[in-house]
Amino acid sequence: MTIRFDGRVAIVTGAGNGLGRVHALELAKLGAKVVINDFGGARDGKGGASSDAALAVVEEIRKAGGQAIANGANVADFEQVTAMVEQTKAEFGRIDILINNAGILRDKTFAKMEMADFRAVVDVHLMGSAYCTKAVWETMREQNYGRILMTTSAAGLFGNFGQANYGAAKMAVVGLMNMLGIEGKKNDIRINTLAPMAATRMTEDILPEAILKATGPEQVTPGALFLVSENAPNKVVLGASGGVFSAIRLVETAPVYISSKDLSADAVQKQFERITDWSTSVHRDDANQQVHAFVTTMQGAHA
Repeated sequence: MTIRFDGRVAIVTGAGNGLGRVHALELAKLGAKVVINDFGGARDGKGGASSDAALAVVEEIRKAGGQAIANGANVADFEQVTAMVEQTKAEFGRIDILINNAGILRDKTFAKMEMADFRAVVDVHLMGSAYCTKAVWETMREQNYGRILMTTSAAGLFGNFGQANYGAAKMAVVGLMNMLGIEGKKNDIRINTLAPMAATRMTEDILPEAILKATGPEQVTPGALFLVSENAPNKVVLGASGGVFSAIRLVETAPVYISSKDLSADAVQKQFERITDWSTSVHRDDANQQVHAFVTTMQGAHA
């Protein structure tokens, strides 16, 4: 089935530049009505309140025959986000898709990082995603339809030097997806997460020039479009860069029981090789599956 978005309404945050801009342009090209949200700040989130970038994307969409409006809400401000959602419903009548793409960087080693900079990054990436999702949630429940995309990063999933604030926030949005993917299921609200690596202003001084040339946002956006389409999966983390895609998930090794008479730090150390035997690892669909695995292991040891 060909993916299209005719009749769908999408909000894309941080859509004035980079990935968000390309996400928005491609959604519009495939028939969606799009809200171009951009605070207009610098890469570190300072400044803002300029809608020039968002208006330029709106103009681009309209010239191509699409429908779009601009919005300058700061995603870290719940009142502004709520007003954005009300504006969207007043203009287009519904909200089918939310792409949480807005982000800032304030990189420093943890030793040198000010806690205000830690908080600012978490506020935009994590709280911004939570605020925008909360603001559209009831509308999507009433419609019995919604597609929400979080944006994570290899920095959060695997670690990266000098990005403690960013990595913490980017791992947190995966946890948010895991919860909401369960809660939204009965109303056909599907939540997925994109883990992109692309040449944008966020990565221009991080990635080597040769890689930057080979990894434009255009080669990532098709993954995002699939994850917000009608036949989207649920609770998937999709790695994407330069036309290369992967799936990423947490796994857990088979539980190892240590009896109460032997239980000690020394016993855990002695069993650590068995505990970390990744050849036994499996994926859990939810927390209850881990509880079941632990209880079954305990019961088996006492049988």
